[in-house]
Amino acid sequence: ESVNSNLDLMHRYVSLRKRLLGVDELHMYDLYTPLVPEIDFRIPYSEAQSIVIEAMSPLGKEYAGILKKGLDSAWVDVYENEGKASGAYSFGIFGVHPYVLLNFQDTLDNVFTLAHEMGHALHSYFSNRTQPYVYASYPIFLAEVASTLNENLLTQHLLSKLDDPQKRLYVINHHLDQFRGTVYRQTMFAEFEKLTHAKVEAGEPLTADNLCAIYRELNRKYHGDEIVLDPEIDMEWARIPHFYRSFYVYKYATGYSAATALAKQIQDEKQPAVDRYLGFLSSGSRNYPLEILKEAGVDMSTPKPIDQALTVFSSLLDELERLA
Repeated sequence: ESVNSNLDLMHRYVSLRKRLLGVDELHMYDLYTPLVPEIDFRIPYSEAQSIVIEAMSPLGKEYAGILKKGLDSAWVDVYENEGKASGAYSFGIFGVHPYVLLNFQDTLDNVFTLAHEMGHALHSYFSNRTQPYVYASYPIFLAEVASTLNENLLTQHLLSKLDDPQKRLYVINHHLDQFRGTVYRQTMFAEFEKLTHAKVEAGEPLTADNLCAIYRELNRKYHGDEIVLDPEIDMEWARIPHFYRSFYVYKYATGYSAATALAKQIQDEKQPAVDRYLGFLSSGSRNYPLEILKEAGVDMSTPKPIDQALTVFSSLLDELERLA
């Protein structure tokens, strides 16, 4: 309901994207095109480490110390190698320390990936250190909070340092794209699941044609009238693996919203919010996810954290429009 009440922000973003890219028609694939492709943001791994450590300084000396120790102690498999898996992930191991896989290129996106995966790693570290084995693993509902909170702090840090309008535009758009993909898109996915499961519960048949029709209409609703929906997009639902694990996708949107709200609390309240957040990282699965988040200062049984996150999206969109 909160996201649906703020679809005008998404429509503004789509319209601005169309103008900045200078295209007569904006297709769905244009949402993934960099707005500032020529920007010079070459960042070697050693510099990326320093940026991430500095960006996480609002979380206090203990967090920063463990983060530095992890980066200095070969927790991270950094570069591409023959036969190595693609992408990036963090894997917590009880009784030892987390391991992180990267395929680092010297790009700003990869700096965000490093911050993201180390967020997971330190979540595992604190939980494994504090909780017994049976409660050490955190549930999926909480899994993306620590990682995306780090991305929020990294965005804040970069914007506090950058004066160049083009670089600010790049960083802001990176954050808006992450928000678009994690809150708006995943909520759209969740709405698609909700509608299709409701049809089954009502005894209505599901066919490829009506699944395509539902998916197309949702894309129109979420992206607005300025997007061109090619016929191929109607079938995208068939290749989204999360739809084959029922009611999984909404957890991305809730996790990102909680992270955005917590990052704002850390920025505004300083130490009291940091103490609550470190308690969150140390909680594993010792309680229900909603209760753990409430202790951290975010009540996900109310719309407030989602509304707060959408306010952040709105303010960054305002600045992007000014820079444009």
